[in-house]
Amino acid sequence: MIVSVRIRKAAIGDVATMVEFNAQLAQETEALALDKNLARRGIEDALADPSKGVYWLAEVNGAVVGQVLLTTEWSDRRDGFFWWIQGVFIKKEWRGRGVFHAFFDFVHEQAVEHENVCGVRLCVEARNSQAKRVCESLGLECTPYEVYEMDFRKAEPQASERSFASS
Repeated sequence: MIVSVRIRKAAIGDVATMVEFNAQLAQETEALALDKNLARRGIEDALADPSKGVYWLAEVNGAVVGQVLLTTEWSDRRDGFFWWIQGVFIKKEWRGRGVFHAFFDFVHEQAVEHENVCGVRLCVEARNSQAKRVCESLGLECTPYEVYEMDFRKAEPQASERSFASS
């Protein structure tokens, strides 16, 4: 069942909810135990400085049921910004009910109104076939790029997910 979703900008009073959403997201997608204090500081920094990113929340009947973080990437080849949809989290009981679609429609509508935005991008965890299908259904195309990183603050995997070298 598709629901009526209200999208609003996150505020400082939403931090506890967003920290919990980020912790659940890290656990679900990467089996990582998120450092909630570090996440809290990161969220608070973004709320204080929108150049770092802007959080948007989805509400259904006044209850927060999801979040996205929008960040920007300058493309010199396109002379414009890509808007990155990041930190997507929808509460399990609200998945498949149009919440992400509402987020995407909102971001898309905002992006096309800005002449300096050349596109929208979204990273999907490689094994998340459901998310890939949703993206494709919204007209997003898989790019030929793969993401490489060197993460200096990477969270530790849960004990059950760690691989131990044999002695």
